[in-house]
Amino acid sequence: MTLSFPPGFLWGAASSAYQIEGAAQEDGRTPSIWDTFCRTPGKVLAGDTGDTAIDHYHRFRDDIRLMAGLGLNAYRFSVSWPRVQPTGRGPAVQRGLDFYRALVDELLAHGIRPAVTLYHWDLPQELEDAGGWPQRETAERFAEYAGLVAGALGDRVDLWCTLNEPWCSAFLGYGSGVHAPGRTGREAPLRAAHHLNLAHGLGTQALRAALPARARIAICLNPAVVRARTGSPADLDARRRIDALANRVFTGPLLRGAYPDDLLRDTAAVTDWSFVRDGDLATARQPLDALGINYYTPSLVSAADGEDRPARHDGHGAAEHSPWPGAEHIAFHRTPGERTEMGWTVDPTGLYELLMRYSREAPGVPLYITENGAAYEDKPAADGTVHDPERIAYLRSHLAAAHRALTDGADLRGYFLWSLWDNFEWSYGYSKRFGAVYVDYATQARTPKSSARWYARVARTGQLPAA
Repeated sequence: MTLSFPPGFLWGAASSAYQIEGAAQEDGRTPSIWDTFCRTPGKVLAGDTGDTAIDHYHRFRDDIRLMAGLGLNAYRFSVSWPRVQPTGRGPAVQRGLDFYRALVDELLAHGIRPAVTLYHWDLPQELEDAGGWPQRETAERFAEYAGLVAGALGDRVDLWCTLNEPWCSAFLGYGSGVHAPGRTGREAPLRAAHHLNLAHGLGTQALRAALPARARIAICLNPAVVRARTGSPADLDARRRIDALANRVFTGPLLRGAYPDDLLRDTAAVTDWSFVRDGDLATARQPLDALGINYYTPSLVSAADGEDRPARHDGHGAAEHSPWPGAEHIAFHRTPGERTEMGWTVDPTGLYELLMRYSREAPGVPLYITENGAAYEDKPAADGTVHDPERIAYLRSHLAAAHRALTDGADLRGYFLWSLWDNFEWSYGYSKRFGAVYVDYATQARTPKSSARWYARVARTGQLPAA
């Protein structure tokens, strides 16, 4: 049966600056941690970089016309911190802000609502050289940067996200090292997580001081759906431990102003948490106007027995070092079912679970699905068309799960497809294609795939057709 979404529902797509913009050395932009990481041998597949990406910096007007032609009414993009504030300190570079001013103006001229994400992993390298997210100063610098961007765009943008997936920034960047800056350790990811929580709070305060009252401020989390392999006490405890490190390390401070007691106990041998200062948790707990949820696939965990070695491949890439401080003994298992090109199981029930969980945990806070999508091995046919029926099936099943959550009481306000275009996929380089629009990286030609046409019909009508 056809499913109807409510009037005013946002149908959008999401992107991040480093993955699409290119122009890495133009108009005053300086290196971010991802520029440096990409140039570290062995860190990114094939030595790929985001130097050019899909050249959105020069092609954004054409890209926005494409968006409008597909009927999208919202677009979530991130601002490149080193393009706006090259050293992470001091005044903004106006050429950098001018790009985002022009981008926002073009979106509004085409009836597309802009949603700004301030931080999607591209920390200025100078701040990393000073210690990065494990250091308190980075959170303080983020608040200054947030105020600069709000001052430039606040009159035209009313939906703001402070951070995107801080779990990845902290635990993949400073724990396992599979993301920039590529550092490994046990205490550093916990320090980084705390200072990201603090950055959200300080950044929210800076935004509220600079933005009109109508502006809404959110954070985009990638909460894990953690399932136990069996109902044994040991496996259930494994699920609890990973839930604390994946989810409650952020939602505890953000929603309740405290780190969970069990997280503190689990990590007591790693750190005494003395980097948490008086007042930090009250600062982190700023009122949220919305909560963004990014979802792709669930996780399956157990306590490691004699035959199970703790897994390093947990959906975020194989790594020598664990991203789970205090829970390195826990094993991750392959979940059953159909898989995407990333090796991730297609399971829309996880999206439903998250929407209902955060409806309960953050009552009264509107929800947005700020990322959801799938990578497949898309190839043009002889006539140049690109058919991707697997992605259509993926999107339909997840939108049906979203509709079910709406029906069951979730205050869900919008859906942002990840992603509109094929782009640079972090440590996978250009080997994985998430886009509904095919990009020929040699020519930068854009070709809407069949999933783009399908999603356009959903966006224009607000109707999800039967499978």
